[in-house]
Amino acid sequence: MTTVPPPAAELSADEARRIALRAQGFLGAPDRRAGVRGVLRHLGAVQLDTISVLARSHELIPYARLGAVGRTAVEAAYWTAVPDGAAPPRSNAFEYWSHAACILPVEEWPHFAFRRRAYRTRPHWHHDLADGAYDAVIKQLRAEGPQTATELGGAKNKGEWWDWSESKVAVERALMYGEVVCVERRGWKRVYDLAERAIPEALLHDELDDAECVRRLVRQAGEALGVGTRADIADYHRLKGEQFDAAVADSGLVPVTVAGWSKPAWADPAALATEPRGRHRTTLLSPFDSLIWERARTERIFGFTHRLEAYVPKQKRVHGYFAMPLLAGGKLLGRVDPAREGRTLVARQVSLDTPKAVAPMAQALREAAEWVGCDTVRIEQVDRPELATTLIAALD
Repeated sequence: MTTVPPPAAELSADEARRIALRAQGFLGAPDRRAGVRGVLRHLGAVQLDTISVLARSHELIPYARLGAVGRTAVEAAYWTAVPDGAAPPRSNAFEYWSHAACILPVEEWPHFAFRRRAYRTRPHWHHDLADGAYDAVIKQLRAEGPQTATELGGAKNKGEWWDWSESKVAVERALMYGEVVCVERRGWKRVYDLAERAIPEALLHDELDDAECVRRLVRQAGEALGVGTRADIADYHRLKGEQFDAAVADSGLVPVTVAGWSKPAWADPAALATEPRGRHRTTLLSPFDSLIWERARTERIFGFTHRLEAYVPKQKRVHGYFAMPLLAGGKLLGRVDPAREGRTLVARQVSLDTPKAVAPMAQALREAAEWVGCDTVRIEQVDRPELATTLIAALD
């Protein structure tokens, strides 16, 4: 554990909460001119996940901050190539391992050199690979341009889902090494291309040493969180605690204390410079939203226990398969497990922490329904039955 110098500021729990909300884009006027790309650059990472209920998580992240931006526009903002003077145009983002599988701003490519080097010495996927298979995939991409695993020879063998084909193993290994980049999701399939074509020349290098890479990611995580503990900040890009310890003193983050927090914290100096003010967003959050990535942090800041139950046996679920927390007035006031049936958004299970959550839940459900092309909302179950009639009336 790093030795913490005297705090630069003493924050109340409420100040820390509002700093965190502003840093994550939920307090104050959204930057609509920067749009989805601005959200990505500001957060530094947008998590991907296979589950699609209301929408996929990487669509829900900008929706929660910007409102009903078109879903096709979201995809285009992530993946559409942008000119940088080169031909062909270069990608705006790439997919790599950060907090999990994430979309990352292309500007951050050099700062993941430490992780690429680690994977080259210890590949994450321990599949065997025949001689020549890796080179064959690189050769095909060079000759034929961007390809899915299917186009490269098939994503898997005839076994279970993890029984990858040789070409899939090879291209995933090349992605982890940094020779290949995922430049798009087509449906849900990764589209691979050579890094030399996808990454701007000025960024296509592994020249930064591990210490500089980690220092940048600690700083970026601190800026995106506003204020956080060692565990909060390290978890943002899945850094080790000792990596944080080695980098924090030179990261530019400053030590602070937060009332009610039992552990030391660090803050972005810019977050301390002005008081967080402005309009709070009312919205439903993806369970994979970076505001609530770290469960202990979510409980500490919001007094709210968040757990994704998609992988919990159905009979043991408390709040539902894909329960989405309700953010309103800067607080987490409940959650809803949504589904879609044609043009109806179905709220299978609604949890409301207080009667004051009824109106914002109705607002969030109406807006979400309109965003995904539904014209009706149906409530199936409310954890507080005495509020069900009020919620249904508020929806009308």
